[in-house]
Amino acid sequence: MNRTRTIFFVIIAIVLGGVWLLSDSLVEPPQQQASKPVPKAQPAMPADSIELSIASSSTKQAWMEAVAANFANSGQTTRSGKKIVVRVNPVSSGGSTKAILEGRLKPTVWSPGSRSWVSQLSDSLRQQGQATIMSKQCQASIYTPLGIAMWRPMAEALGWPDKPIGWKTIVELASDDTGWARHGHPEWGKFRFGHAHPKYGNSGLLTMTSFVYGIAGKGDITPRQAYTPAVKNALKTLAQNTSKYGVVTEDLVKLMVNEGPRYLHAIATYEAEAVNMNLKYTKQLRFPVAFIFPAEGAFWGDHPYCVLDQANWVSPEQAEAAQLFYDFMNSGEQQKLAIDKRLRPLDTNIALHAPLDLEHGTNPAVTPETVAPLPEPSGEMGQAVIDVFLQTKRKASVIMALDVSGSMNGEKIRSATEASAKFLKRLHPDDRIGVLTFNTDVTTLQAPARVADNVEQLANTVQNLLVNGNTALHKAVCQATAMLQQQRKRDQKTGDSRLYGVILLSDGDDTVGQPSENEMFATCLPAHAEADGVKIYPIAFGEGANQTVLQRIAQVSGGKMFAASPQSLEKIYLKISAEQ
Repeated sequence: MNRTRTIFFVIIAIVLGGVWLLSDSLVEPPQQQASKPVPKAQPAMPADSIELSIASSSTKQAWMEAVAANFANSGQTTRSGKKIVVRVNPVSSGGSTKAILEGRLKPTVWSPGSRSWVSQLSDSLRQQGQATIMSKQCQASIYTPLGIAMWRPMAEALGWPDKPIGWKTIVELASDDTGWARHGHPEWGKFRFGHAHPKYGNSGLLTMTSFVYGIAGKGDITPRQAYTPAVKNALKTLAQNTSKYGVVTEDLVKLMVNEGPRYLHAIATYEAEAVNMNLKYTKQLRFPVAFIFPAEGAFWGDHPYCVLDQANWVSPEQAEAAQLFYDFMNSGEQQKLAIDKRLRPLDTNIALHAPLDLEHGTNPAVTPETVAPLPEPSGEMGQAVIDVFLQTKRKASVIMALDVSGSMNGEKIRSATEASAKFLKRLHPDDRIGVLTFNTDVTTLQAPARVADNVEQLANTVQNLLVNGNTALHKAVCQATAMLQQQRKRDQKTGDSRLYGVILLSDGDDTVGQPSENEMFATCLPAHAEADGVKIYPIAFGEGANQTVLQRIAQVSGGKMFAASPQSLEKIYLKISAEQ
């Protein structure tokens, strides 16, 4: 296929228009948001030895370290007799791509989570007029398939694990007004789904590409075929039952764990993450989850192992060592070790065992031979998938509540108003936006209105806001929530199905006291999050914000709290864009 423009390039360079803005958070399956490890002081290299440094996606870090330890015990040497010292360093795929391009990361081997990152690195080097740093194709290392995690009783109602379940099955369920009643369970209501946003997350783009391929009935279609009525109608049907997006699948997993089956019935995620839910949250889960491989085909994710033998920091002997390690890693005994880490060996003849078994929520009988690997989409195909998704998704109604109290003076208000204005201009023309400001009292700058009607004037107004007074945070939460609840009732009467969200930016705590904190939670916010209710996304702006209260506001509404500084606020707004 045409890979001159890659998935990653579509997401970052074309759609966001800001290369690397979200790169550290995109597609790191399944430990996507793991905290960045603190670099360890490396011991001096022994005499007569050579270092093999491997920058590996954190997903397979534990397995790679185990293989490296076994390799050390094997006593293998280079042709010159030097001992090979393997050092595996966990990295995020996007962050490491950027670091290699900037010369801050110089490994012998680079192994990101997806081949799209390899294409992105090659494209960027070519655009900069630089030579390639790899002489050979990257080799596969392990499988991390992408599919659907569904509550096990619901998956079993669809026929799991014996009956193939595809995207067409999901669309049929989503299109039925009686919901799960068609499968004998009216008590479960209508189907509710969640997945990462394809415009902002690579796993989201792969999920929607898998969906488009599945509805089209084949795994290699042209961009034009993505716009067929059958695909559009199916996407629109799924969108009407999709209650949550986001950048990373980890947030969706947390929602399923915390809110249970009353909130979401299924999410798009990785097999390893689904199995890990059953292992890690056994006592918290109402039901275990089952991992479904879409019957029409799946993205298997083979974690490319790239030897950077053409880079000026890699010697021929280090490249030799890299190949020796790969051959060892690809041996049957080492591949078997991956199973304990919830990863699949490349060799399908290796028998799977716990935790990759039915008891822990996945079907070990499924292989790339029974569920075909889908071809990686070209850049043009990725653009088409994102475009048709945006055309068919549920539109959003958003209230932006901005703190303009006296403590927001200086750099805070400058960065807040600039980033907020940019966010407004990124909204879809058919979204609705309303803006409140709050200091000693709450002021409505605009009630919810169609973005296309006056976004330029509204953005200009926001950029010219002034600060003074106290902080009526509680009142702002109540007023913004009430405004959207009223809008939601009007929409329900007209059959307009939307997503509803409040963006609450504040640098401090409530200093007015009317209503009190208890009254706000008791009378203005739900006791439990509702899948299609008003979600609140607080931004704790600076060190003075009361993150405890803001976190609780986010949790009870099904939203998410973000901590931001003046320097990071624009990036935070991009992440919030992915939620809606």
